[in-house]
Amino acid sequence: MGLTAFLFPGQGTQRVGMGQAVSHLHPVARATFERASDRLGYDISARCALGPAEELTHTLFAQPAVFTCSAAWLAVLADRGLEPDLVAGHSVGEITALHAARALDFDEALDAVHHRAQLMAATPGHGTMAAVVGLDADVVDRLCAEASVAGPVVVAVHNAPANVVVSGARPGVEAVVEAAKAAGAVRVVPLAVSHAFHSPLMAEAVEAWSAYVATLPLRTPRCPVALNVTGALSEDVDEIRQAVVDQLTGAVRWADCVVALRDGGATLAVEVGDSKALTGFVRSVDRGLHTVSLAVAGGLDQIEAAVGGTRAV
Repeated sequence: MGLTAFLFPGQGTQRVGMGQAVSHLHPVARATFERASDRLGYDISARCALGPAEELTHTLFAQPAVFTCSAAWLAVLADRGLEPDLVAGHSVGEITALHAARALDFDEALDAVHHRAQLMAATPGHGTMAAVVGLDADVVDRLCAEASVAGPVVVAVHNAPANVVVSGARPGVEAVVEAAKAAGAVRVVPLAVSHAFHSPLMAEAVEAWSAYVATLPLRTPRCPVALNVTGALSEDVDEIRQAVVDQLTGAVRWADCVVALRDGGATLAVEVGDSKALTGFVRSVDRGLHTVSLAVAGGLDQIEAAVGGTRAV
């Protein structure tokens, strides 16, 4: 029998207008936005709907916005009787995945996302990131090592084969950008971010984040979770707790997560949120996996039809 994996996007997928369609069409989604607004102390639905873009892009608002959109869609799926067999989340989306696996309830997960965003936003902005497409990860690793004389820089995200993101001090990242172009990268894109996420430059936030995560009432997940920093499936609460801490400065091994989901029996990967980014990464890793994004028109109907098919395999 084929299994269904739910995937949850992270920061960088936010956009003005996000979540408005699902909120308009589904009362349970609208209720999710209202509950999030009450807990956050500001109208997250209005922030998603109206922006402005520069505020919605700010870490402090982007992470709760992405979480709430995904949680709203998750509520719709649950209302239709659709539950995951496996889950994974990209960066902050990992906390949403833990909510989907019932390791955290909604309030606990939203509080964790909000606290994470506050800590990261308060870290002095002294770094940047850039996407590098068309070079193998080991090549980019070497370029990072060579560029580190200008400033610390590492491969921070492994999205798919020959699709990585580097993160670190601005001079180091700029050196990698130029070196990657010279090495024949298909595309090199500096990212509009305020911090060097998933790099050692986020170390200042680790102590406070670790102390907070230690208090999280994590429960054994109802299904396996593919962890960012290991790229492997886990249902062990202690391992999950440590992974949630480690990913603040550690690399997101998303391509490995996709392989782990596939090897764990997934034949359908559903991107739960107002994003199509993860769907594209999954296809780059393994085109044999059937992928559906709820951000596309008719996505919910596609999922209901596809789940019926995977259950019949």
